[in-house]
Amino acid sequence: MVQYSRIIADPEGLHARPAGLLVQCARECTSDIRIEANGRTADAKRIFSIMSLCAKHNDELKFLITGGREKEDREKIKKFCEANL
Repeated sequence: MVQYSRIIADPEGLHARPAGLLVQCARECTSDIRIEANGRTADAKRIFSIMSLCAKHNDELKFLITGGREKEDREKIKKFCEANL
């Protein structure tokens, strides 16, 4: 398992548009990707799961990535976050 943490810089937080794009990115990955925020855990490949985190501006998202290509998938998630969150 590898991890990646990101503070949400978007003033609107993790709202529907970036959450939908995050799901698309995560679904391209073969690893299992979980997100922890605000004491909750979500499946990064499910939009309603992500939205249930209620992640806002300056909240920390911790991505927990497990699988055969976890390092490559972490880089993909990292690039996505840097560009969209």
